[in-house]
Amino acid sequence: MATTTGFLEYTRELPTDRDPLERIKDWDEFQQQFSEEQLKQQGARCMDCGVPYCHTGSTLNQTTAGCPIHNLIPEWNHLVYLGKWREALDRLHKTNNFPEFTGRVCPAPCEGSCTVGLNGDPVTIKNIEQAIVDRGFEEGWIVAQPPKQRTGKRIAIVGSGPAGLSCAQQLNTAGHLVTVYEKADRIGGLLTYGIPAMKLDKSVVERRVQILQEEGITFVTSTEVGVDITEEQLKEDYDAIVLCGGAQKGRKLNVEGEDANGVHLAMEYLTLSQKSYLDSNFADGNFISAENKDVIVIGGGDTGTDCIATALRQKCKSVTQFVIYPETAVERLASNPWPEYPNVYRLDYGQKEAKALYGQDPRAYKILTEKIVKDDQGNVKELHTVEVIRTKHKDGTRHNEIIPGTQKVWPAQLVFVAMGFSGPEGDLIDNLGVERDRWSCAKAEYGKYKTNVEGVFAAGDVRRGQSLVVWAINEGREAAREVDKYLMGTSELP
Repeated sequence: MATTTGFLEYTRELPTDRDPLERIKDWDEFQQQFSEEQLKQQGARCMDCGVPYCHTGSTLNQTTAGCPIHNLIPEWNHLVYLGKWREALDRLHKTNNFPEFTGRVCPAPCEGSCTVGLNGDPVTIKNIEQAIVDRGFEEGWIVAQPPKQRTGKRIAIVGSGPAGLSCAQQLNTAGHLVTVYEKADRIGGLLTYGIPAMKLDKSVVERRVQILQEEGITFVTSTEVGVDITEEQLKEDYDAIVLCGGAQKGRKLNVEGEDANGVHLAMEYLTLSQKSYLDSNFADGNFISAENKDVIVIGGGDTGTDCIATALRQKCKSVTQFVIYPETAVERLASNPWPEYPNVYRLDYGQKEAKALYGQDPRAYKILTEKIVKDDQGNVKELHTVEVIRTKHKDGTRHNEIIPGTQKVWPAQLVFVAMGFSGPEGDLIDNLGVERDRWSCAKAEYGKYKTNVEGVFAAGDVRRGQSLVVWAINEGREAAREVDKYLMGTSELP
């Protein structure tokens, strides 16, 4: 390292995001960037540690520790400190096909495993990552690099999310002819329709897709395999098939009144909102509006936060987020040691916006919904809840113990269920004859990605269940290597 004492000389800093009360007036990205000098200082905080856990990419206590795609973080931090931005970009792209996505939406488990974070504040890894790739686009360094030779092998990839896109780019680099099928009208999967524009501007997705097209990848939109093209046709036309369709089957509440008008799965709400925004800036009216409504979001994860931020921009009357767990501690507990991902209290962007507008954190903790009450027209009127304590039994299952006297009624005209996902949608897996695991995902061993059907592979959420964008990129890259081996007998893909 150019300096081994940077973590002592400089404190952790992050750029100030756009003011919450101003940014809820539009759909532009809320993140802002540091100056080059500030980024160099933050890069200097990366210490010369003997074992850099930031890029280990392991799973500890059911959480991700370090970077799943094994980004060479100390190397590009060092290069940024030296002002060698082009070299930093090359090191970043060596392991990550799309750092412009992860730099914006990844929760940064790398920072949770940063060695500096053992006794202080971790390096601002995510911010530096985004700065590197954004500068790469600004300088014109990121251009299409089509393969010099083609193998003649044809591969179909089903799904154009981060797993499908990374798998496609890697296989195209190896010289194969790659076609990506997407049931939506735009490429990107959840990157386009699942993540709101203020978190990931869609021009960022579109510019990368344009490069992939220039490299020779064929994209087929508005085409659902099994509906618009048969599974048999796919098997006949291609030498290999890779399933990367995600796991978007939303979990339901399973309570009385769940069928009330105004109760929606979170992804329905987010998808319609983003599509209407991209199609017409909401002029077409083809979206679920939260304007002047009391909104309740059930679920405490990223999807729930995206619902909050979307509802605020639609000028909702109020918004509350139900979280079934108790409020987390401000600092790590002994049961959550480094280098595990720190399970500590934090305000995500949508929660910061709600707090700025309404004066308090929108989350209500330890809340279990018991029933939903309708009005005379069948519309959602109110939610009845109790507070609970989550207990873990010896067999590993969790149960809710109701706290007596905590019943409460919440007025609501709009409810979004953001309780995670229960597996892939549709019948494609079954129609292909692919076995499912006990979570209903496509059964394929991690690191191998081959299903029980000859020539059919699976990667990303469709194989592992709901997970992070960075895990999807990891699996797409690794699956590409295994497909290349299957087709060619060996592979030089990383």
